[in-house]
Amino acid sequence: MRSLAVLMLALAGSGLFAQGGTAEPPPMSDAVLRSEVNWLWTCIAAFLVFFMQAGFSLVEAGFTRAKNTVNILMKNFMDFALGSLFFWLIGFSIMFGPQLLTGFGFGSPGFAESLIVKDGVPDKWGFAFLIFQMVFAGTAATIVSGAMAERTKFISYVIFSIVITGLIYPVFGSMAWAGLWGLNKGFLELKGFIDFAGSTVVHSVGGWAGLAGALILGPRLGKYQDGKVVPILGHNMTIAALGVFILWFGWFGFNPGSTTSVGGGNFAIIAVTTNMAAAAGATAAMIVTWILFKKPDIGLTLNGALAGLVAITAPCANVSISSAVLIGLVAGVLVVFSVIFFDKIKIDDPVGAVSVHGVCGAWGTLAAGLFAEEAYGGIKGLFFGGGFDPVITQLTGILIAFVWSFGASSVLFLTLKYTIGLRVSEDEEIQGLDILEHGNEAYPVSK
Repeated sequence: MRSLAVLMLALAGSGLFAQGGTAEPPPMSDAVLRSEVNWLWTCIAAFLVFFMQAGFSLVEAGFTRAKNTVNILMKNFMDFALGSLFFWLIGFSIMFGPQLLTGFGFGSPGFAESLIVKDGVPDKWGFAFLIFQMVFAGTAATIVSGAMAERTKFISYVIFSIVITGLIYPVFGSMAWAGLWGLNKGFLELKGFIDFAGSTVVHSVGGWAGLAGALILGPRLGKYQDGKVVPILGHNMTIAALGVFILWFGWFGFNPGSTTSVGGGNFAIIAVTTNMAAAAGATAAMIVTWILFKKPDIGLTLNGALAGLVAITAPCANVSISSAVLIGLVAGVLVVFSVIFFDKIKIDDPVGAVSVHGVCGAWGTLAAGLFAEEAYGGIKGLFFGGGFDPVITQLTGILIAFVWSFGASSVLFLTLKYTIGLRVSEDEEIQGLDILEHGNEAYPVSK
């Protein structure tokens, strides 16, 4: 009680509880209050998306072998750290700055301050917008880590992380999202492309980059023998499941947060469609694996939830709950058969990142052109009287994203392969990357 009394006296002395006089802050106008609340919501959403980095780290670590855990944690940690620096240095201005090629994604390179500090005065909304976009750029980078896990040189991955956040992601992002900052609109925006929170802009761009990396790297040792797929089991499904729960939670910042506003309550609708698509994706994947393998598979079920989340990210603000469930169900089925397909053609993706983010990101983007309803965002898709134009626009965006991300990433990975090297040696891969690349172990055994 004595401590409480001292605290109350201190607060009273500070003026917090003062009545009238100069201690009270000036009244805030409704417009200023709305702006402050929107900035706060945008920052909170950004913090949730940042926490998704922990989810990606745990999913990738759990789906792979213990001997590579430190390497995976380092990759996921540093792709965000370096991505933050290089998105600030050049990525943000390329994505949102005055365009050198009108509509086609080349803003003027320069520090983010060139856009968010005006006459020496910081634009507070600009800072909120920067941190929100920065965590999205980090997500695009970290997707690639899973597809290339257990066999990639750390230095080569570090270089790639810099390029995807500083150039590859911002260039396509400018085509689809430049208008969010208001200086100009990108080519796809002008055509009416729908990608509310990034099924293609973030997830497919990362997924197709991962496909390029996995293809150029080649499979892990022993993955395909005598024409058969040899399972290489992850070492810890517990942390993988925890990672998916964290990602699911973080998606409530990723999708609803993309409103960057609490006005009108649209974020609540988006939260529901996001959740229902994830639930449907997990359920569909569980059922499909139960039918195919006679037992429900935990790894593919977890990926089913992620597939639903990725798929709903583009249409989350434009579809009803029932449509969101259908989109999630299709994604849950699609991810299972996509993983099987890539194994059949011997493209080794240890965590299913290409299937979850590339394939299901493309599906979700197409779904926006099919299921969009006028009551949800003012746009009509094919199934609700909008004709084929929205579908054609969505397919155009999907194709451009694939060509740009896969093509640019392939050039970079091939350059790395024939210069400093992209893949570790066979001995390093057999022994594990933790000790040889980082001189440390995730699970040291006491002697």
